[in-house]
Amino acid sequence: MKWFRRIFLFCVVSIFLGIVGILSINFYVIGHTKTRILTQNELKDKGFDAILVLGCQVRSDNTPSAMLEDRLLKGIELYHENIADKIIMSGDHGTKYYNEVQVMKDYAIGKNISSSAIFMDHAGFSTYDSVYRAKEVFGLHNVVIVSQSYHLYRALDIAESIGLNAYGYASDQAVYSKQMMRELREILARNKDFFLSRFHAKPQYLGEKIDISVSGDITNDK
Repeated sequence: MKWFRRIFLFCVVSIFLGIVGILSINFYVIGHTKTRILTQNELKDKGFDAILVLGCQVRSDNTPSAMLEDRLLKGIELYHENIADKIIMSGDHGTKYYNEVQVMKDYAIGKNISSSAIFMDHAGFSTYDSVYRAKEVFGLHNVVIVSQSYHLYRALDIAESIGLNAYGYASDQAVYSKQMMRELREILARNKDFFLSRFHAKPQYLGEKIDISVSGDITNDK
């Protein structure tokens, strides 16, 4: 039975080392990005190219979920405080039946932001895709990213790894339902995107470059 004990010990050690590795990357991502999540006053006069609002679930009646609404409100707040004069709404528009970015843009227009100041990234299918495309498609060099704190750590780590200067603005406004499950999933997501960003993996869809010096209406659905 010695062979069985050796295999069992090998499996236990492998699992232990795997868990240690996952948690180590997780703590690293949080530890080196948390100082880049700033207050509104700290964000002033940094010369941002744009405000990047990361997408989230929309309801079946085409209204933003609670988490997404909080992100939008904080992004809109930054715009009205002149932190940047462009907003990029990045989310999932994978089918004609589900369009996060249109819901996001419509919401911002309803809060007195000109349609021309709002760009839609229809291919922000993941956090990694949104941040990568912000740099490579929209040509951003200096950006403030808006999302909940637990999510910003990963977004900021991705940005740093691909050479995008980014700061975060937290949109935590409530205790969200099923947040514990999100936090647990985020541990694995941080590890996934840690490796994707170090290898500069291409996003699901890249496409042509978009000039943000013109009207955001160029990104409207045709």
